[in-house]
Amino acid sequence: MPRAFLDTCVLYPPILRDFLLGLADAGAFTPLWSQGVVAEWLHVTNRKGDHGAPEALARMLARWPEAMTPDGAPEILDLPDETDRHVLAAAIAGRADVLVTLNLRDFPVRATDPFRIRALAPDEFAMELWLARRAPVEAQVTRVWPGLAGRALRNALKRATLPRLGKALEHD
Repeated sequence: MPRAFLDTCVLYPPILRDFLLGLADAGAFTPLWSQGVVAEWLHVTNRKGDHGAPEALARMLARWPEAMTPDGAPEILDLPDETDRHVLAAAIAGRADVLVTLNLRDFPVRATDPFRIRALAPDEFAMELWLARRAPVEAQVTRVWPGLAGRALRNALKRATLPRLGKALEHD
């Protein structure tokens, strides 16, 4: 089972977080995050007026107490955006296989490859999981987007930054 470090940008919006954590709950992967990511996430949700994040965090920590990684050593990393060094450092410290992020340009292969970590967009990550084991992914899609099928499902998944998965499931 892959170990996937979840960047702040995939923990917000809530629907993407719900889908990804549903996949983790179904045993598709082991989720990881850090204190730095949690702090960023809480800051973003507070700024956007989403006051449910502390309760969501409490549920996440109760469900996956081992998900919190050490901070690692961000100072040794060279990334295009130095404010993202803490994310890769924690992914390394947590022995992640995958870093799930919407900011792929901030985690170039030259920076992640030496640590055997692949930076993947949520859509690419979900597609890999779906191609490996369709049932858990399809079950989570049905749970998060109940009653949707065809074009409506594809559009909903596209809005959730999962366009390839939406296209695949539209015709499945």
